[in-house]
Amino acid sequence: MLPPTIQSFFDPTTFTVTHVVSDPATRCAAIIDSVLDYDPKSGRTSHVNADKVVAYVSQSGLKVDWILETHAHADHLSAAPYLKEKLGGRVAIARDICAVQAVFKKVFNVPDMDTQGADFDHLLDDGEVLHVGELKLTALLTPGHTPACMTFVCGLDAFVGDTLFMPDYGSARCDFPGGDADALYQSIQKILALDPATRLHLCHDYPPAERAPAWVSTVAAQRKDNIHVHDGVTQSDFVSMRNARDKTLLMPVLILPSVQVNVRAGKLPPPEDNGVSYLKVPLNLL
Repeated sequence: MLPPTIQSFFDPTTFTVTHVVSDPATRCAAIIDSVLDYDPKSGRTSHVNADKVVAYVSQSGLKVDWILETHAHADHLSAAPYLKEKLGGRVAIARDICAVQAVFKKVFNVPDMDTQGADFDHLLDDGEVLHVGELKLTALLTPGHTPACMTFVCGLDAFVGDTLFMPDYGSARCDFPGGDADALYQSIQKILALDPATRLHLCHDYPPAERAPAWVSTVAAQRKDNIHVHDGVTQSDFVSMRNARDKTLLMPVLILPSVQVNVRAGKLPPPEDNGVSYLKVPLNLL
């Protein structure tokens, strides 16, 4: 079986990376962690990033089988519905999204928000195997950043979402509802137990001034150099560091619009009687 073809798209506004994984034999593809452009000043959405993915898929003659989310993101809106309309495919996320939906249904006080994952086409179980042509993507539950985080493993490639960043930046925060530093440590160990040559494809990069954005690391590089979880860091050390660091972090700029949309599989809230969709801002709650 041929290794996957991987094309990645970096959005410098949200520091997010979208990956298109395709089978060179059959031209079948999966899109992982797409981006819907959103201007928080005007409330307008657009499709600049998504259209780059559409153009690549179309020009490459690919057939999209899956549109995958590694988790319900808090720093960008998902373009899954737009990509599904343009390219087809089924939108999938971890089954544990139901727990996340239940939390944010209360945060945003939306009585009709679904909490059974019905907005998604498919809910993934830990260890489930997805077929993309002749490729096999294994969905590994890797919670900690959120309860519904998944890593998608395809041979010697793994798509880790926010669980890990480049070695010089470390690991995901755990202070969002349902986050857990102990769980994140265990999830990271699961990833670092993969073959040392496994390439880790990241969802974000926040580079220091001295280097360009990057979104591919390896298990070996993470074990050697990750500033938070290199070999020798104990779970107790990690949890203490992570909890202390999280107390210093600001909320992501787009967390309120992102979560409301992303727990709905990227769908905007239902339009009101004037035909306009509205997002809610809970005052003095978070």
